[in-house]
Amino acid sequence: KKERKKERKKERKKDRKKERKKEREKKKERKKERKKERKKERKKERKKERKKERKKERKKERKNERDKERKKERKKERKGGERKKEKRQKKKKEMSKNPRMC
Repeated sequence: KKERKKERKKERKKDRKKERKKEREKKKERKKERKKERKKERKKERKKERKKERKKERKKERKNERDKERKKERKKERKGGERKKEKRQKKKKEMSKNPRMC
């Protein structure tokens, strides 16, 4: 009887040991999975950020281009552009007609 009791005790001890081992393995596995998931998430986030950055950069570039164009247009307008050319040509014509003005 005593021996049987001892045997059962040993068996239970072994079983508990196995169970604990299984639990540890499960825990490890879960930890691994979580790590994988986090890595995936970070990758996704970085991708999103890069996309955002590129979008911002392109927006900036387009803005700069538009600003350059506007600046050119304004400069032209300030110079008088076509009107000024016409005035100059008119003056030249008058000068050639009236040589005493030179």
